[in-house]
Amino acid sequence: MATHLSYICPLPPFIPTTTISISRQSRRINPSQLSFLPSQTNPKMFVLSEQNIPSRRCIWVNGPVIVGAGPSGLAVSACLREQGIPFVIIERADCIASLWQKRTYDRLKLHLPKKFCQLPKLPFPEEYPEYPTKKQFITYLENYAKNFDIKPRFNESVQSAKYDKLCGVWRVKTISTTTGPIPFETEYICQKLVVATGENAEGVVPEIEGLQGFSGEVIHAKDYKSGEKYTGKKVLVVGCGNSGMEVSLDLSNHNAKPSMVVRSSVHVLPREIFGKSTFDLAMVLMKWLPLWLVDKLLLILTYLILGNTQKYGIRRPNLGPLELKNNHGKTPVLDIGALGRIRSGDIKVVTGIRKFHRSSVELINREILEIDSVVLATGYCSNVPYWLQESELFGKNGFPKRQFPNGWKGEEGLYAAGFTRRGLAGVSCDAMKIAQDIGSVWKEELNQKKRKVATHRRCISTY
Repeated sequence: MATHLSYICPLPPFIPTTTISISRQSRRINPSQLSFLPSQTNPKMFVLSEQNIPSRRCIWVNGPVIVGAGPSGLAVSACLREQGIPFVIIERADCIASLWQKRTYDRLKLHLPKKFCQLPKLPFPEEYPEYPTKKQFITYLENYAKNFDIKPRFNESVQSAKYDKLCGVWRVKTISTTTGPIPFETEYICQKLVVATGENAEGVVPEIEGLQGFSGEVIHAKDYKSGEKYTGKKVLVVGCGNSGMEVSLDLSNHNAKPSMVVRSSVHVLPREIFGKSTFDLAMVLMKWLPLWLVDKLLLILTYLILGNTQKYGIRRPNLGPLELKNNHGKTPVLDIGALGRIRSGDIKVVTGIRKFHRSSVELINREILEIDSVVLATGYCSNVPYWLQESELFGKNGFPKRQFPNGWKGEEGLYAAGFTRRGLAGVSCDAMKIAQDIGSVWKEELNQKKRKVATHRRCISTY
């Protein structure tokens, strides 16, 4: 028989007597019988558990629940910590910023200057270079979490999150990802929910005819670390974004023979123009000039520096790089040496794929390439639609329906952090807005509690 667990959930900061009923039998207990969990900034939160159901528990969180301990989740947590607002942050991996720590290649560096990539309340160390390495950025994030005493609840994967209209709360159900005989299930109950799982939660693997029958190694770019083991091998890199370009460059540096599939048009810009960051230059120009004119100037300067990329098989889109980014979220490629290898022939540019054979690939132009391995630099996607049961703020693609800068807040205490398609700068912008909004509501409710008698809500949770 399913266990029926009922309890009385108060509005913070009061903890009332709680009623638990199991298999139609109930008994009264007092708060001293509840098992308390460690929390952030002294939140009043408690666990209701019974010995006969050790694999399940329910937790009331007196503050927001933040899903995701990447840069977005950490930034929101730090801004809340500054205001003394309690929170719980949930992470499915066993570390912060798991994308950076476990699913990026070794040679990765920040594409933009560090001043555009630092999180709120803590700048990068002065000794860091203009473009910090992957290792330096991870160290920065670890110090960031330590500085603001952010302690995520690791190894908890969110299975569902749904707003309970009857009780006026969010119910976030997780399952433990650690190995064990019985998965541990937890239901967090809160009035504010911050979605911070990011734009790149899952790798996109396209369906290509014959790919499953290919005899060589096939990996996604998230699993690629270094070109060291590919020395002397013929590697097909599918995709020509920043990841595809950098993986191809890394393979070439390790004396592999990369062929890069360029199926659609893409903007390739120099990372720096006249010694100044291209992104920084664009931001300065946009203060004085319309976006379309800034695009024109960037493309003229790019042509003078990089030449005509179309003769190497790389076509430019009709829209300018900034307009394309704003309207469609497609990021231009910042060249750090790959184009030079394309010119020299060390990286071969090929057309779209028709189908794979056992040890080769057939291109759209009917050319056959013998290859040893395939790296799918085919991008990433949001995983929000798989667990968040909500349709007002987020669309089917896992991104907010409203365009930047209006996509950070939904209804019923729901927030989105890090879905701006504007990198780490967008993350910081979202985090500060979300924390400010939660802070204003928090202070208002706290003042009301001082003037009113505690109001209790009755919540029913069935397992």
